[in-house]
Amino acid sequence: MIPTSTVSKPVKIGLHLTGVWPNTSVLFKLLWTLVMGTGLIFQYQYLLNHFSTNDLPNLIDGLSTTLPYNLLFFKLVVLWINNRVFVDILRAMSKDWRKYSNMYAMIDKAVLSHRCSKLIIGIYSTAVLLYSTASIDLRNNGGSCREMLIKMELPFASCESPIYEIVMFVQFIHLLAVAWSIGVIDALIVTLMLHIGGQIDIIHQQLDEICPNDEHYDLSSGVARSLVSKHHKIIAFSESIESLFSQIALMQFLSNTMIMCCIGFLVVTTLGTDDGIRMLIKTSFFYIAMTMESFIFCFAGEYLSNKSKTVGDAAYESLWYILKPRDGRILLLMIMRSQRRLTITAGKFMDLSLQGFTNSLKASASYISVLYAMY
Repeated sequence: MIPTSTVSKPVKIGLHLTGVWPNTSVLFKLLWTLVMGTGLIFQYQYLLNHFSTNDLPNLIDGLSTTLPYNLLFFKLVVLWINNRVFVDILRAMSKDWRKYSNMYAMIDKAVLSHRCSKLIIGIYSTAVLLYSTASIDLRNNGGSCREMLIKMELPFASCESPIYEIVMFVQFIHLLAVAWSIGVIDALIVTLMLHIGGQIDIIHQQLDEICPNDEHYDLSSGVARSLVSKHHKIIAFSESIESLFSQIALMQFLSNTMIMCCIGFLVVTTLGTDDGIRMLIKTSFFYIAMTMESFIFCFAGEYLSNKSKTVGDAAYESLWYILKPRDGRILLLMIMRSQRRLTITAGKFMDLSLQGFTNSLKASASYISVLYAMY
């Protein structure tokens, strides 16, 4: 089936349910605010009650699940506040599809976007299933309180059956919804990057068509100006993505470094113990998902930077130097502008790139050694 939009159906449904999609009922926003706010209060209360270096692994375990909740809530608030920017992005994508829906570059990027979206959401869902399977304890431990799926300090007794089972089921559904939402937002930035990639590929194709490698060429100023205009639209589109995801990327960069540090510390401290295999099953896909989340944002910035440079290369490789001076100057402007690469920044502090991703991994490994020394 030929896609008609770069945004896949699972992403669109997820954005509807989280209140991010335009004209969505405000009840979804209120519901998420209530559920996330209540959950974070109980989680922070648990962390405060168990804030002690004597119980450091338990504290780190609780922190590793609290930080993703914080990050998701922050992402949703930013997307809700910048909803007008998101509407402009969707409107620009819709115009592109009405104009270039039959072009291979658009269809190819849309198919790739749909596959990536399903893969990302599937990995997060798998992480929740494995984490939940290793965390649930259905045995009665002789009066001692059993471990909960999400470490919370609830205002009622939740250790005995059937209250424990009910709480665990509610937490599992809640955790699955949170994982789905995180995957949807990550898939969204991949979708936007691939859409830009498709538009840049269209510019390449148009440059090849209007500047064939033969002696018979005819380039009108109108065609050249339309190429420059399209390039400017791509620049404006990337700037809208930057304003939408810049703050999110900063919090993502800081939070994921801490989360990967926490998960790595739990694995290191439990290896070789009776609880080591269970902790490895519990955290393996969790660690992969958190690492992938950081990688997605860094790769998106790297992809946008490298892709934007190819516009100048494609224009330079055309026959701009043998065109009429008036037409050649127009393409020269495109070459000059593409030398300043497009990018996504983390709060205007640093560009997102694969080098930033490796620095994040190095930082998390350093923090693990510090925590292990404290332990």
